[in-house]
Amino acid sequence: MNSSRELRNHQNEQHNFKLRLSILGLLVLIAFSLLAIRFYYLQINRYDHYQTLAENNRIAIVPITPNRGLIMDRNGVVLAHNFVVYTIEVTPSKIKDLDSTIAEISQLVEVSPSDLKRFKKQETESHSFESVPLRTHLNEVEAAKFAVNRYRFPGVELKSRLFRHYPLGKQGAHMVGYIGRINDKDLTKLAETDALSNYKGSDHIGKSGIEQSYEAQLHGTTGFQQVEINADGKAVRVLSSMAPTSGSNLILSADSKLQEIAETAFGERRGALVAIKPSTGETLAFVSMPTFDSNLFVDGIDVENWMLLNDSLDRPLINRPLRGIYPPGSTFKPFAALAGLENGKRKPPFSISDAGYFTLPNSRHRYRDWKPGGHGNVDMRRAITVSCDTFFYGLAMELGIERLAGFVRHFGFGQKSGIDIAGEVGGLMPTPEWKKRRFKQPWYMGETVIVGIGQGYTLVTPMQLAQATAILANKGVAMRPRLVSAIVDAKTGVAKTTPAIVSDKISLGDNNLEIVKLGMIDVTLPGGTAASVGANAGYSIAAKTGTAQVIGIKQNEKYNADLIDARHRDHALFIAYAPAEDPKIALAVIVENGGHGGSAAGPIARKVMDYYLLGKLPAVELAQTPETEATPTRLATNAPEEEHDD
Repeated sequence: MNSSRELRNHQNEQHNFKLRLSILGLLVLIAFSLLAIRFYYLQINRYDHYQTLAENNRIAIVPITPNRGLIMDRNGVVLAHNFVVYTIEVTPSKIKDLDSTIAEISQLVEVSPSDLKRFKKQETESHSFESVPLRTHLNEVEAAKFAVNRYRFPGVELKSRLFRHYPLGKQGAHMVGYIGRINDKDLTKLAETDALSNYKGSDHIGKSGIEQSYEAQLHGTTGFQQVEINADGKAVRVLSSMAPTSGSNLILSADSKLQEIAETAFGERRGALVAIKPSTGETLAFVSMPTFDSNLFVDGIDVENWMLLNDSLDRPLINRPLRGIYPPGSTFKPFAALAGLENGKRKPPFSISDAGYFTLPNSRHRYRDWKPGGHGNVDMRRAITVSCDTFFYGLAMELGIERLAGFVRHFGFGQKSGIDIAGEVGGLMPTPEWKKRRFKQPWYMGETVIVGIGQGYTLVTPMQLAQATAILANKGVAMRPRLVSAIVDAKTGVAKTTPAIVSDKISLGDNNLEIVKLGMIDVTLPGGTAASVGANAGYSIAAKTGTAQVIGIKQNEKYNADLIDARHRDHALFIAYAPAEDPKIALAVIVENGGHGGSAAGPIARKVMDYYLLGKLPAVELAQTPETEATPTRLATNAPEEEHDD
């Protein structure tokens, strides 16, 4: 009995063992099947993917930064170019003790406090894995000294970089602009325009002026090298490469010598000048004073210089031709005159007897002329010549603000000129609809009256005023102003001229244009408000002076500049085109707080016209001791109702 029980237990054990062995074998089979499937998936289905990853571990793609295009003036004078310098560059993520490393480097080559501040600033703006220049512009001795000690500084490299340089320094800085290090805002814009891949390896981008507006043409196309690397990450050999394409060169319509003469003529005074060729829209000079040195920004501006520029009451960083807004003052009168002639409100031989003031019907308020006692009998031509306020008060009232504003918009008032650099503002040509939107108030007839002399809410930029003058000189044909006249292809060397574009056109009567022109010519002749500007010119000048108030004065109070804070004194304005019979140049000049247009702004314009038309260099520099220290560029729109002698 016991033996049969033992036999049965032995059979059970054998059965259980075989069962467990079968299950285990099945599990092993399943496991190997899964491994086989996984191997198949990895080695067959995903072969291309992992082959690429393996190649990427072995091959590095190294971007090659293209040469940035040159910027030249109309005569081939270089305004922006590149040069190679040695730099010591630090990658913070590869260094354990950054401060001690920098201290050791400074024992080999000089690292100035300004170098260190610039490095710290750029370090905060960069990613930790990006290299940041610690010291730039090393000479050959310094570069060699660091090179033999390079092994001591892991994470620090000696590199050669292309640096942007502006040979003329401050001259034309607002026009040419500058480049700076790429920041997060720039990266976002590049990503939005699908241009980010073209900036691999690039550290800089255009920040203002031509450098910014023509970034796509100047930057070029980034090249690359496929480099085989070893386990230590060191390059072994170059497998393939694609050379970069240099950026295109730009030829400006501006004349650097003309620019120099204009800037020198301003001296220490603040203001702006824009000169245009009326028949084509080519911008010949683009002056904003005071200016700054574009080279300060290329390598990252240091704190001291940034504070000097940014905190200065003179506002040197403001692009005054495009962003400075001012009342046009009496420079608006030729355009109001033409509006009156074209609309039949002042047909010759119409004239008035100017008693020195104007009153609205059923009103006791007097809008005074700048000349006490008035100008006597005044027709349209003489009204322009002597800048008779009374004549234009009445003209504006009869025209009405909507008709007047609609007409002068053809000359660019109240809208951007469309010049080919960014940042332009549109100024202001007021209308009843604008005032209702802006102030929730109705328009009053008295506001129309003062618009006739370029005061009230009316605001212009120097660019707009120059463009309006150019359109007047071009008999109503508006050519879109531009600074770049040609783009030279880097590969072919072929220069592609930027086209002259007609942006607007208004039909004007020849007789009406002649009356306005003769009145403006008389401005620069004896008896005119700018007689000294036209004296012995050798060519005819059609001009208009202007004096725009910055603050108001009481109705019966006489203006006295000596009793007013320097920054609150009148702005001086001057517009002109010449030769009057066949205009080759049109310009606008504004001298902030300069006083009278004929004495402050006119002589600057004369020097510019003398050089452009006659090749005549100024015999004596115009620079004067400034009367003022500064003035805000932005002006209040509620300007006063009268102006003073031009």
